[in-house]
Amino acid sequence: MKTNLLPTVALATAVVTLAFGLPAQAQTKWDMPMAYPATNFHTINAQKFADAVKAGSGGKLEITLHPNGSLFKANEIKRAVQTGQAQIGEVLMVNLENEDPIFGADGVPFLATDFAASKKLADAAKPVVAKKLTAWGLTLMYTVPWPPQGIYTNKPIETIKDMEGLKWRAYSPATSRMGELIKAQPVVIQAAELSQALSTGKVNSFVSSGSTGVDAKVWEQLKYFYDTKAWLPKNMVIVNNDALAKLDKATQDVLIAEAKKAETAGWAESQNLAQGYLDTLAKNGMKVQPPSPKLKEELAAMGKIMTDEWIKKAGADGEAVVSAYRK
Repeated sequence: MKTNLLPTVALATAVVTLAFGLPAQAQTKWDMPMAYPATNFHTINAQKFADAVKAGSGGKLEITLHPNGSLFKANEIKRAVQTGQAQIGEVLMVNLENEDPIFGADGVPFLATDFAASKKLADAAKPVVAKKLTAWGLTLMYTVPWPPQGIYTNKPIETIKDMEGLKWRAYSPATSRMGELIKAQPVVIQAAELSQALSTGKVNSFVSSGSTGVDAKVWEQLKYFYDTKAWLPKNMVIVNNDALAKLDKATQDVLIAEAKKAETAGWAESQNLAQGYLDTLAKNGMKVQPPSPKLKEELAAMGKIMTDEWIKKAGADGEAVVSAYRK
């Protein structure tokens, strides 16, 4: 018996046409270099942001995180995003102070020392920061602060004089300058290399948040933490403008909306975790304490010097930011 195969062939052809002939939903993949470990709250917040963008865009935009400097080191991330080697990335703002002083605003010691003050300073600086980034071909997505900065040392300190000669880890122009003013020996060490630098004795003191201390398990080498609440530096997430422009309007809207949510969540999480980090340091044998009255007085005086230096360096932009902040 002869079977007519034409209907079957036609059906198969139609299936193939549907499967391969029609355009599939376009998917864009972005790489997001991060300087800090996968377990750090900044990275966790960014992962939630990336997941929300993927879900909200219906899978059209997928952002892959590369934590702990695994794709680009901390001081390479801004340049990588600017040149399109990565489409999005997270940068510690004060690391860009040498390129433009305005990015050092929240690294000025004792200018803004708690979350409310830090948010006010961030809001005052945001228009200028956004304008500077635009000139570099970048767009600001969101910012999240670190908890207040304290001083880690390998010995007890009562005055600034006790810090002379310490091997001082610096991660920004401001922390390098601070090291100079206390007559320590500044050594530039990024977060990903901190544990090794401590274990080899390359550094034996630094100023940073409780979060950094927990990430690096600094209690294995250092025993003292002075809760100076010096400042609250921020990380910012930036996007390459060309990569952003290639997204359709709906996906851009999702990205911007989720960035706003990530900023709100990140600020809240930093504040929620701040005391817990200090508790963890103490539980692991570190002596966590406030600075002595004398040390607090001396650090405040140093902060005044550095504030004046920064305003002079930042010029009209710096004056405008500080003036708006102090209103």
